[in-house]
Amino acid sequence: MLKGISPLISPQLLEVIAQMGHGDELVLADAHFPGESLGKRVVRADGLRIADLLEAILPLFELDTYVPHPLIMMEPVAGDTLDPQVDISYQQSICLTNPELPTIKRIDRYAFYERTKSAFAVVMTGETAKYANIILIKGVTPV
Repeated sequence: MLKGISPLISPQLLEVIAQMGHGDELVLADAHFPGESLGKRVVRADGLRIADLLEAILPLFELDTYVPHPLIMMEPVAGDTLDPQVDISYQQSICLTNPELPTIKRIDRYAFYERTKSAFAVVMTGETAKYANIILIKGVTPV
């Protein structure tokens, strides 16, 4: 255990986010996401919810201020609906460290998959909500 670092962050996840550079992308994926098929580097966080991981990661992780949307989620497929609780819980977790919440951009399911292929890492969680996947774009840590 380390002081000031959430116990939700495993040693492997801590190593991955420390290795990431400016502009690298981290996918927090739900339990149904094809992370092993799409990701070049996969970290397991089974049993954890994405909102809780956001709350644990963002104190250590600067979001990219040089892109219009450092947070990206998947758009629902036609005929599906979004669970508003997912957005509410994410916004609450994000606002703890980023009070001026950046706009979360939604992109097509297959565009999200393509983006995942070039992401630095995919974190496979125990999240079961539909369309709960989110991409975080890492920024420059202020001095």
